[in-house]
Amino acid sequence: MNLDPTDLKILQLLQADGRISNQDLAERVFLSPSSCLRRVRALEESGVISHYRAVLDTNVLGLEVDAFVQVTMRRDVEQWHENFSKALQSWPEVVGSYIITGDANYLLRVRARNLKHYSAFVLERLYKTTGVLDIRSNIVLQTLKESTELAGELLRE
Repeated sequence: MNLDPTDLKILQLLQADGRISNQDLAERVFLSPSSCLRRVRALEESGVISHYRAVLDTNVLGLEVDAFVQVTMRRDVEQWHENFSKALQSWPEVVGSYIITGDANYLLRVRARNLKHYSAFVLERLYKTTGVLDIRSNIVLQTLKESTELAGELLRE
């Protein structure tokens, strides 16, 4: 989809506040409400906007541990990738999972209530998963920047 400056502005505003009314959005991008709604619907239908969500404050919810975990698999185990991928789908602690380059096969982002909960996750789930060879954990001490918003500069050609 070819995005013009108005589309980019709509995307920036919706990323900052997904609950903005169409009327307010239209005013901010200098369109009529009907034109603005047509553009938003086109962005949704094309898949540029995939869905809307609420961002939860993990501190308020009592999730004290945020960890990035590198997992290395044994390659001599049949279907190690399929088995691991299937297993991690049922782990609520895993909020992000990625296949990566380098020495490890996967990078997981794990949230837990506390270190005891995190330790139980590692010992009872990760280590007991067939094919897991090595686990390297990095506990987040302080978050300096975190965003799900894509900056306008990244969206321009």
